[in-house]
Amino acid sequence: MATTHPHEVAPLSSADTVELFKQYVIGNYTRYPVNLVRGEGSLVWDAEGNRYLDFFPGWGCNLLGHCPEKIVRAVQEQVATLIHVPNTWHMDVQGRWAQMLSQRSFGGKAFFCNSGTEANEAAIKLARLHAGKGRYKIITFTGGFHGRTFGSLSATAQPKYHEGLGPMVAGFLYAPHGDLAAASSLVDDETCAIMIEPIQGEGGVKIPSKEFLEGLRKLCDERGLLLIFDEVQTGCGRTGQWFGYQHFGVEPDLITLAKSLCGGIAGGALLAKNEIAPALRPGMHAATFGGNPIAARAGIAAIEMIEEEGLLAQAVQLGHLFERRMQDLQAKCDLVREVRVAGVMVGVELSVEGAQVVKSCLERKLLVNCTQGNVIRLLPAMNLPEEQAEEGCDILCDVIQSLPRA
Repeated sequence: MATTHPHEVAPLSSADTVELFKQYVIGNYTRYPVNLVRGEGSLVWDAEGNRYLDFFPGWGCNLLGHCPEKIVRAVQEQVATLIHVPNTWHMDVQGRWAQMLSQRSFGGKAFFCNSGTEANEAAIKLARLHAGKGRYKIITFTGGFHGRTFGSLSATAQPKYHEGLGPMVAGFLYAPHGDLAAASSLVDDETCAIMIEPIQGEGGVKIPSKEFLEGLRKLCDERGLLLIFDEVQTGCGRTGQWFGYQHFGVEPDLITLAKSLCGGIAGGALLAKNEIAPALRPGMHAATFGGNPIAARAGIAAIEMIEEEGLLAQAVQLGHLFERRMQDLQAKCDLVREVRVAGVMVGVELSVEGAQVVKSCLERKLLVNCTQGNVIRLLPAMNLPEEQAEEGCDILCDVIQSLPRA
C-alpha cells in the first residue's frame, strides 16, 4: 500500500474505488479498474503499490511527467498567496504568461480559458466576429477532433461523436483531410475561416504535407479567411518545436492551446494576431476561471522548465528513439502498417484492432492508448528517461508481435 502522511486518509483499494464509482459517478467514461494514487515523472502507482510506466500521461496533458517539481513549487506558492480573482482585475502573472506565449509564437495576444474545447469555442466566436455579418461558415477536416462542447463538436468531422446529439451548430463544412481542392470548393461568400490541427491527434497522428498547409494559407489569404490551427495536442513543445505549425513554416491567424499548457494543471488559451484580437471585444466572451493565478503560475513554470532543461531538443531525440524502435518493429512484423512520429507524438497504425494491445500492455504495467480503432497512440513526457523509453518499447513491441493473426 502507498504510504500516507499524518492527517491523510489512506486510499481505498482499487476494487473498493470501483464500487464507489458505480454508486456515485456517472459512467460516461470507460475506466481501467485501477485506483491511481501517486505519480512521479513517467511512473504512476496504484493503491496496491503496483508501478506503471506511463506512455500516455494525463491524456497528453502531462508533457512534463507527473508532478514535475518546478510546477509543484509554483502551484504551492501561488495557492498560499492568491487562489482566484475574477478577470475584472489585472493579474501580473496572467500578463507575463501571455507575453511568454506571444514571444514564442507569432507575437499576438492571448485569451485564457480552461480547456481545449473552450479555446476552440473562443476561436469560432472570434472568427465570426472578425468576419462580420453574414460570414459564419468554417471549413474543417475529416478525422479532426476539436472538443465536446457544441461548437467544437460541430467542428469535429467525425459522425460517431454526433450520434444522438443533433442538430449540430450550423455553419460547419467538412473536407477530406489533405484534399486542398475539396476545401477550396467549399469556400463561398459566407465562409469566414478554415480550422485544422497541424497534426491530427485523435485522428491517428496524421501528419499532413507541407504543401497542403501552405495551400490552405494561400487559400485563406486569397479569400479573406482566417486560418485557425488547433494546437491543443501539438502545442507547448510536444513536437519538438514550441508549436506544430513551426515545422511547416505556415503561420496561422489563431492558435488554440490546452492539454500540456500548464504542466498538468487545467488551462487553455487562444492566441490571436494583433490585428484580429480586438474583435473579441468586452461582453462577447468570457471564462470565469480562465487565466487564474494558479494556471498562470503553472503555465509560466512549464515554459521555464522546458527551456531551462533543454526539453525541446530532448523531445526530438525521444522522437528519433521511438521512430527507430517502431520502424524496426514494422520491418519484422506484418501487423504494423505505418509509423508516424513528431517529437513525443507517436502513432503506430496496425492492420488489426488495437484494443487488445492496450489491454495486454496494461497487464504488463505499460499505459498506452488506441485511437481510430487500430492506431496505437503514445504521448509520452518529453523528459521521459531513455532507459524507460526503451523499457516501454520492449513491452509494446513484444505485445504487438504476439497478437494473433487472422
